[in-house]
Amino acid sequence: MASRYLYLVRHGEQQDAEYGVPDGPLSARGRRQAQAIAERLGGVPFAGAWTSPLQRAQQTAQIMVERMPALDPEPSALLMDCVPCGPTEDMPHAFESFYGSVTAEEIEAGEAQMADAVAEWFAPAREERHDLLITHNFVIAWFVREAFGAPSWRWMGVNQANCGLTIIRVRSAKPPVLIAHNDLGHLPTELRTGLPVNQPY
Repeated sequence: MASRYLYLVRHGEQQDAEYGVPDGPLSARGRRQAQAIAERLGGVPFAGAWTSPLQRAQQTAQIMVERMPALDPEPSALLMDCVPCGPTEDMPHAFESFYGSVTAEEIEAGEAQMADAVAEWFAPAREERHDLLITHNFVIAWFVREAFGAPSWRWMGVNQANCGLTIIRVRSAKPPVLIAHNDLGHLPTELRTGLPVNQPY
């Protein structure tokens, strides 16, 4: 039975992200994170690679290509940063404050985007293949939720560090398998960034 392996990598740390800048280049630490994840994945025979069009993800991909020249990442709007789902009736009230500044249009766009992303990458392969997706925290959280078949609100509270590694195995006749989530073994302690310290929800 053929399997499709999705290697989900969050972009490296963004320069000035703490000041609320929506997108931008990687920090010096973010560049080191991208180099480390490239070294970690250097032996994987990737059949395809895709990246969010945002600058921080694109630059992560560029740095990875320097160490993995066989990679040829394609930009995909399906991997854009987004809010993948709106509030639901079964969502715990503790999560409601997150949606205070999120518009209905953003939610609608995120839901449509992630429905298409799941249809694209959770489709079983005819032969074993390995695909690399360089994307964002919320997108990876939604894919993990999808792998478990969890309620739609459950993407919340699932977090991925900068250049952390998540691997999902997609099978044709059985549910997906989460092989690894937010694996940071390739990152020394000083490069482990991006996880919430005081989570607001």
